[in-house]
Amino acid sequence: MLKLVLPKGSLERATLALFEDADLKLLRGSERDYRGSIDDPRVASVAVLRPQEIPTYVAEGFFDIGVTGEDWIAETGADVVKVTSLEYSKQTDRPVKVVLAVPSDAAITRPEQIKPGARISTELPNLTKAYFDRLGIPVRIFMSYGATEAKVPEIVDAIVDLTETGSTLARNSMTVVDVLLESRTQLIASQAAWSDESKRRAIEEITILLRGTIDARRRVLVKLNVGVEALPKVIELLPAMRAPTVSKLAEEGFFAIETVVPKAEINTLIPRLKALGAEDIVEMPIRKIVP
Repeated sequence: MLKLVLPKGSLERATLALFEDADLKLLRGSERDYRGSIDDPRVASVAVLRPQEIPTYVAEGFFDIGVTGEDWIAETGADVVKVTSLEYSKQTDRPVKVVLAVPSDAAITRPEQIKPGARISTELPNLTKAYFDRLGIPVRIFMSYGATEAKVPEIVDAIVDLTETGSTLARNSMTVVDVLLESRTQLIASQAAWSDESKRRAIEEITILLRGTIDARRRVLVKLNVGVEALPKVIELLPAMRAPTVSKLAEEGFFAIETVVPKAEINTLIPRLKALGAEDIVEMPIRKIVP
């Protein structure tokens, strides 16, 4: 039913892992193949293309849904539906930032200090032009095909580039003076597919699987046993999506507790539970969480 396009390149491995964990595994002959299939009745075909191209192809209706960066949606100006953010790329769910950066010794602290005619290197020329047009500063924009920060100061005066932490820019003696855009990976749909009742339902069902998988990665299931004396304090300590499940054990005076907790808290939570008298603590991974 749905024609799906997934990103090749830096997002490829993480995207395929997400889809596989969501029980939507991509099947193809080799990692070099640009086409594949997913054994799911809602997915008719799958292509793997550069994320820069995906917004335009989805907007034109060549594909019904796709995964790409919000930066490329802005760069292409594609008229697509942003179905949901997918916070799974790289090592963190923090957004990648599109920034204006200058040499640290340039004595520039605000974008308005960029001189007219300045040379700007970027992989996002349309986004960059629109930004400087809003500032009213005419600049010369040079297309970059990688290692954008290496072109300063011999070739250009400043850059517009993607950064997650800013560490690469700092190592190259660059200072961020403005943020043009905060970009997350997005599941997008064509306007035509979103307007089609059956396709929209299929898109929403796939979204449930992907979001449930992402949410599950942030949590773990914890099971433990505790005596009746310590039960109130243990329940008070435990976070839960709604409330912990508490069951009586066959042994008189003991209870089994089961709850879902944030993965980021488990390393400090387990010692505290143990100190309160919890026993037989088991931590288990979760595949999906669907509220």
